[in-house]
Amino acid sequence: MSPGTGAALRLLAATVDAKAVAEIGTGTGVSGIHLLHGMRPDGVLTTVDPEPDRQQFARQAFRAAGFASNRARFIPGRALDVLPRLADAGYDLVFCDGDRLECLDYLAESLRLLRPGGLVVFEGVFADGRTVESGPQPAEVGRLRELLRAVRESQELVPSLLPVGDGLLCGVKR
Repeated sequence: MSPGTGAALRLLAATVDAKAVAEIGTGTGVSGIHLLHGMRPDGVLTTVDPEPDRQQFARQAFRAAGFASNRARFIPGRALDVLPRLADAGYDLVFCDGDRLECLDYLAESLRLLRPGGLVVFEGVFADGRTVESGPQPAEVGRLRELLRAVRESQELVPSLLPVGDGLLCGVKR
């Protein structure tokens, strides 16, 4: 994750005064640290990843960054198995950095999870420039193009595309 993307995540979390954030794709914890820095001091990050080793690494990274263990909830598993168990309208921000082939499903779940005024954010929507290139592309690029169109045309979201890092697609829930 680029420093600009991290700064944007921190700003977005602060903008919605985030107390509850759901993250799809824990990774090594870099995005989670940025989100936690932007969240309220009593906020909790719920992070979902199918790889428990990644979550253990992120747990250590959060601790090293000075966050108390009660600031993050780690849920191992596939996002599409875990997200339906999370509370309707219980989140201020949903950050999606998981399987690109599942991004439209993440969007549907995010709309359910977000409170009005909440924010959904998708990382990596430029796909290293492939979403704007012509010619044959992998299935994940086609799915990202569908996501961009769905967010742009949604009656439930106020959309924006931030040109930081590999692209942040954002939508505020009406």
